[in-house]
Amino acid sequence: MAQNNQENEVKFYLTDLNAFETSVKLRGATLKHTRVFENNLRFDLPSGELTAARRVLRLRMDDRAHLTYKGPMQVGQQISSRAEIELVVSDFEQAHKLLESLGYIVSVRYEKWRTTYQIGLMEIDIDELPYGNFCELEGPNAEAIQLIAGSLKLNWDTRVLESYLALFDKVRIVRNLQMKNLTFDEFKNIKLTAQDLGLTPTF
Repeated sequence: MAQNNQENEVKFYLTDLNAFETSVKLRGATLKHTRVFENNLRFDLPSGELTAARRVLRLRMDDRAHLTYKGPMQVGQQISSRAEIELVVSDFEQAHKLLESLGYIVSVRYEKWRTTYQIGLMEIDIDELPYGNFCELEGPNAEAIQLIAGSLKLNWDTRVLESYLALFDKVRIVRNLQMKNLTFDEFKNIKLTAQDLGLTPTF
């Protein structure tokens, strides 16, 4: 839910997903989208040019197919803020073939389950990833995001600005993991802690 092609968000690491979701409901949030499985493909040129420039080209499939571009994150911000352009495409497989025909390759695949709530202009995503659970708060600006975080009893000092794939890269190094993709199948026998991710639980 980028505001005027600008994505403004923060994440928080959760140890009690159910308790947090109950808190969101008690806050009066509206269920925007029921829990849905996401299959995400991150594309790059063979040279790794997009990753080196901190740009993202992603094809996602949930109940629809989405093609997304994200620019580099702005530095020195209290939140993760970056340009975002996203559109719905009619055919996931054909979009995949189109990108490959243009010379892009899949650099990594990652999965998650997402439930989305809405409070005013604020979107609250509850994300279940192979290495842990998170909430993602997205809104018009840092002040609005910090305000809703406080109302949900989230400790602002524990916010996460890194992407899910940046955290994946970090935990692979810390635990010497050899897998290429962030999938539930590849993590099914691996137990990770907040310390492995370098994060502090907030709920």
